[in-house]
Amino acid sequence: MENNCFNMTKLCPDADNTLGTVCIFGTGDFGRSLGLRLLQAGYSVVFGSRNPQNSSLLPKGAQVLSHVEAAQTSKVIFIAVHRENYEFLSAFSQELAGKVLVDISNNLMKNQYPESNAEYLAKLLPQANVVKAFNTVSAWALQSGSLDASRQVFVCGDNSESKQMVMDIARSLGLTALDQGSLLAAKELENYPLQLFPLWRLPMYIATGLTAAIFIYCVLTDIVYTFVNEGKDNSYRIVISIANRVCPIVSLIMLSLCYLPGVIAAILQLYNGTKYKRFPDWLDKWMLCRKQLGLVALALAFLHVLYSLVIPIRYYVRQRQNIYIISQVKDNKTLIFDSTVSWRSDSFYSLGILGFSLYVLLGITSLPSVSNMVNWREFRFVQSKLGHITLLLCTAHTLVYGWNKFLYVSRYKWYLPPAYVLSLIVPCIVLVLKLILITPCVDRVITRIRQGWERKSAYAPHDTSGQPLIL
Repeated sequence: MENNCFNMTKLCPDADNTLGTVCIFGTGDFGRSLGLRLLQAGYSVVFGSRNPQNSSLLPKGAQVLSHVEAAQTSKVIFIAVHRENYEFLSAFSQELAGKVLVDISNNLMKNQYPESNAEYLAKLLPQANVVKAFNTVSAWALQSGSLDASRQVFVCGDNSESKQMVMDIARSLGLTALDQGSLLAAKELENYPLQLFPLWRLPMYIATGLTAAIFIYCVLTDIVYTFVNEGKDNSYRIVISIANRVCPIVSLIMLSLCYLPGVIAAILQLYNGTKYKRFPDWLDKWMLCRKQLGLVALALAFLHVLYSLVIPIRYYVRQRQNIYIISQVKDNKTLIFDSTVSWRSDSFYSLGILGFSLYVLLGITSLPSVSNMVNWREFRFVQSKLGHITLLLCTAHTLVYGWNKFLYVSRYKWYLPPAYVLSLIVPCIVLVLKLILITPCVDRVITRIRQGWERKSAYAPHDTSGQPLIL
């Protein structure tokens, strides 16, 4: 374990082991890191070890005793060993009776055992008070002073006094203790560190599926079609041209998918006439991952910007420009300025810049450090009002890009529409539905429903006390 200058600084300089004694069973990475933090906070630390003589790696200032001797020195004992090694504790169950045993263990996979490790420990030592805590904090987080890691410590147990003792220790280490209830919650706490981006799975599946589908579509209509009908090999366009077409299409679709569930929820509330009826499970899951959908969409928009910036320096583009200029010189022709094309190109770039700027603003306000600094109304204004404006600007950006291309039959290769048309389907649906929902007559009903008003059915008893809805 690395002992840098920060690690050796006490959290309470005026305290010299005045907070009591804490015992730790286990001298692994976590046990050593926890012992160091406890020493810095002002606790006396006693390690229980099978081999007390081998203590060279333990933090300076800690005592090392046998398990039986160490158990007699403290009311609180941290069990920093794996579940497979719990059996040795039963050999001195009498010494552990009445002690507060803090189980910090985790498993290798979710639901690995029928009961949680903490419940198993409580069955093994029924006379002890088992508390589940500190399993969501890593040894690295303890060594770094929790400045760059999660500060939350989830605590559960059946004895409120024991839980309070553990929570006091966590707070003295500069961590945030959160009471999660009885020991029945231990299984959920043990599964929590094993979750791998649970809210990111659906957005990543959607992004991967859309990217693959749009990529295949673009390759088919741009590369394969040209090769089959004209015998030209345009495969070099896959690296930048196709990628720069796929990224904005998927980004715009995913941005619209952030706001589509809100529209569906409003329609369901209008249909049901109440806000007290649960949404379908698929809609609940969809709404919970809207933030992640938006962040993935923002990442794809960033890629689109980067790909667009390299277009002028590409060999293919420079070669086409040179050929065009040479042909103009040979034919002694001058390109006449077209104000319509100028308006279209400037509008295209302006809409893209404005849309991307608001896109970035949405991403910034999604960060916890920023969202915690604004109130609910401000957050809702940015994420809802400005979010729909962002969707409108990005959709307009795509429409100006397409302009009148959809009118030409030559654009429909193998009777398939241009790829940009596909990106407009979901955003246009969302914008049209949102436009309907914000009309005064509809918006007034939705607002009343969300304030608790319910539409009575024809078969429900008439309530004369309810205020009539005025449209």
